[in-house]
Amino acid sequence: MNNIVLISEADNERIDSYIAQKLQDMSRNSVQKLILDGNITVNNKNIKSNYKIKKSDVIEISVPEPEILNIDAEDIDISIIYEDDDIAVINKPQGMVVHPAPGHYSGTLVNGLMYHLESLSSINGVMRPGIVHRLDKNTSGLMLVAKNDASHKFLSLCLKEHSINRIYYALVEGNIKQEQGVIDAPLGRSDNDRKKRAVTYKNSKEAITNYCVLKRYKNYTLVKLKLETGRTHQIRVHMKYIGHPVVGDDVYGRATNKFGLSGQLLHSKSIGFIHPSTKKYMEFDSELPCYFLKVLTKLVEY
Repeated sequence: MNNIVLISEADNERIDSYIAQKLQDMSRNSVQKLILDGNITVNNKNIKSNYKIKKSDVIEISVPEPEILNIDAEDIDISIIYEDDDIAVINKPQGMVVHPAPGHYSGTLVNGLMYHLESLSSINGVMRPGIVHRLDKNTSGLMLVAKNDASHKFLSLCLKEHSINRIYYALVEGNIKQEQGVIDAPLGRSDNDRKKRAVTYKNSKEAITNYCVLKRYKNYTLVKLKLETGRTHQIRVHMKYIGHPVVGDDVYGRATNKFGLSGQLLHSKSIGFIHPSTKKYMEFDSELPCYFLKVLTKLVEY
């Protein structure tokens, strides 16, 4: 256990933000986890992440020794679009879980990344090394992976500031009337099913999705979506909210599966970002998966 003591010179600032700024190798999420585990005290008292520090507060931080990674590397076929010393861009297939979770420790993208990449950031702990942002199991497409903690922290800040351009394509039910629009509706856990997300103003977070129509079909619409926030299941819940659920979505969509799909027709098509080291803008694009294109060829244009 490593112990760090800080004497606050700030006033009325959230403690998680303050510590993350003072300790450059520690992310705000890491600070929040330490607080939740009781490893950060102020004036010898436990506090919450939203505690507003006062001048001369004595902040004691106990940092546990890093856990030994007990997730096995596996020789899983992974499509690595780009890689350098700091980052990797991955094209995740539909059906692949991003990271291990209790009861599901193998066959994930992380297991494959550990085999194919020499290093991964440790900020998100032993279960999610290198994972800056996630895609749902049945959402395909491009993802960013951080190979060291400095890159991870930089990219996480970019996500927070909405400076990473993430473009998705989706086929949705019905014909959307508007050519483009913005869905600004907060998301939180559903009261009816805690495993699901829903539009709610109760214990929710801001969620904004921009969309524009690419092509209209009889009873369906192909849309391009740009995320301003990255909440769990955001696109899927927002499209359901406006009455146009994603085709093939077995959680938020229609009960029928007329195309015999294994999951929703939602693809992370392109991603653009500032490189953590070079500070140059990079952008990558991907093709729609074959099963997605196969459905489009069956549809009659409107």
